[in-house]
Amino acid sequence: MANNQKKKPQNQNDNFFNRNPLLTFAIFSVILILLFKTLLEPANNMGQGAKNYMVGAPIQKTKEISYSELKKLIEQGKVQYVAIGQRTIKAIANENGYKIIYFANRVPGDTSLIPLLEQKHIDYGGFSESNWVTEMIFGWIIPIFIFFAIWMFLASRMQKSVGSGILGMGSAKKLINSERPKVKFSDVAGVEEAKEEVKEIVDFLKHPQRYIRLGAKIPKGVLLVGPPGTGKTLLAKAVAGEADVPFFAVSGSSFIEMFVGVGAARVRDLFEQAKKEAPSIIFIDEIDAIGKSRAASGPIGGNDEREQTLNQLLAEMDGFDSSESPVIVLAATNRPEILDPALLRPGRFDRTVVVDKPDFEGRLAILKVHVKHIKLAPNVDLREIARLTAGLAGADLANIVNEAALLAGRKNKEQVEQEDLLEAVERAIAGLEKKSRRISPEEKRIVAYHESGHALIAETTPGARKVTKVSIIPRGLAALGYTLNTPEENKYLMKKSELVAEIDTLLGGRAAEEVFIGEITTGAANDLERATDIVKAMVSMYGMTEVAGLMVLEKQRNVFLGGGLQPVKEYSERLAEEIDEFIKKFLENRYEHVKNRLQEYAPAIEQMVKVLFEKEVIEGKEVRQIIKEFEEKEGKESLLVDEPQDDIKKAKEAHEKEQQEAKAQQEESKDNDSGEK
Repeated sequence: MANNQKKKPQNQNDNFFNRNPLLTFAIFSVILILLFKTLLEPANNMGQGAKNYMVGAPIQKTKEISYSELKKLIEQGKVQYVAIGQRTIKAIANENGYKIIYFANRVPGDTSLIPLLEQKHIDYGGFSESNWVTEMIFGWIIPIFIFFAIWMFLASRMQKSVGSGILGMGSAKKLINSERPKVKFSDVAGVEEAKEEVKEIVDFLKHPQRYIRLGAKIPKGVLLVGPPGTGKTLLAKAVAGEADVPFFAVSGSSFIEMFVGVGAARVRDLFEQAKKEAPSIIFIDEIDAIGKSRAASGPIGGNDEREQTLNQLLAEMDGFDSSESPVIVLAATNRPEILDPALLRPGRFDRTVVVDKPDFEGRLAILKVHVKHIKLAPNVDLREIARLTAGLAGADLANIVNEAALLAGRKNKEQVEQEDLLEAVERAIAGLEKKSRRISPEEKRIVAYHESGHALIAETTPGARKVTKVSIIPRGLAALGYTLNTPEENKYLMKKSELVAEIDTLLGGRAAEEVFIGEITTGAANDLERATDIVKAMVSMYGMTEVAGLMVLEKQRNVFLGGGLQPVKEYSERLAEEIDEFIKKFLENRYEHVKNRLQEYAPAIEQMVKVLFEKEVIEGKEVRQIIKEFEEKEGKESLLVDEPQDDIKKAKEAHEKEQQEAKAQQEESKDNDSGEK
């Protein structure tokens, strides 16, 4: 401490002139110019021709006279020399051994003066009436100072940006959102496990000595991974808000520029600022923009700027000690599988916290957080909304609550009612309702049969999701109607019977068109695409068929985003043909099964279509009631699934029945082949 309190001896050469050499040079230049200008200025500012007449007798006085009086003096021969300016005429006269200078203002347009001077043989010349001081200030001093001011500004900018890119392009100050968030853990719901993982970071930032004295080291980095909209950024802000420390937020794409080296300089600048404000938190959103694996670029090479930025980030995370200057790095991404392994190793990002989509209790907690400032009617049941929104993220739920408030405000209501929330849920899932879209009665009839087919197969197939609502009102971009199937809860595993049930439900629309209309339409395009994708996944990814056995022909795609690049084909042409043939036959078999079920329940379909024509929208309960009344009337065994245990039991029975049918088909095909031989 004593060494720090000692004042450093002042440098004797550290003065204004040494610190500003360019400005010193400019000042001395101006002084020299003024000096030379003063010494070389003509006498009395009457031009060079007046010098010969000013020698000798001293000047007694100067006198201002009129232009006519000046011309009379010239005519009388009393003037020795005349100096003509832009607005003034000066005349030198000799009177009693003294020089007298006469001043007169010129008369515009008079051309008789010069002929008169030549007639009297009087010398004359011109002179400049401008003030040399004004000329010096505006002609020399101000331009010189402007030039040196610009030069010094550029020089100072370049000095500051040494190591930070051209003219400060490597500075991260403008790209960083520095704040002290007021978000608390109470504002974050539905991610309880993730909150528990990051709570000890808050405790370390508040009480670092509690861990340091035990020799423990807090993780330098925590990677938050999960689908979009699950609250990764909100959770990071809550950590900073609970710890009450500075929060430096920056996007991964902000580091990437056209110039190589700028991103690395910005990373250095970011960590320097965070260390100055320690303890603090750095949050890098979408870190996959700079953290992509360097091996993914292949032998040709990758993006030099991105790789240099990543290398600098790796060096910075190795170069600071979190115990001496507590700086915690939080990062978020939707694509953890593409991150560089060097970034994920212990000592950099020590922990990976999954922020997944919420379950039922989580959705209910999120809804309660978002409705705190919403005026709700007494009939609002948030548990029903949470049940209908399985699979949605926190951002989706926030949007649903806000959309419900907007709908209630549009209708000039005093409170948000349950019907507003239900309509908002449908908007989020199926799209905006378009009552203005006019469709013909024939198309309306086709849509009614199509959606009724979906609904009936969903309700009578074990393992399928229950129907919540059936509508023939157009929604979204292209849907002329929809059947809303919402699961009771998030599912993390899908049984084979459930996948087959989903395929049957998707094929129900096209089958209903063929059975009841007698002609197929383009309305089932998306249904067929999704059904085909499910069968392909069963073959190539899940090992659920005999055509490929347990072979995995296609790797798992992005966990949180889905989609991605087209899979690389790593199997033979023969196997590809067998897969295509299997998918075709499998879909045909399921299609025939669905058509048989629809023909069996034809009166229920007709009743459902009749109700849809009247109401345009029917609830899932009413769909089940129509099917139940038909089964009771015909004395049929009910295929409706009410309890989960019944669901499992009937799924097993359906699976056994399918296996028996498959064996029977194989035996039949063998008999046919032997008969042909």
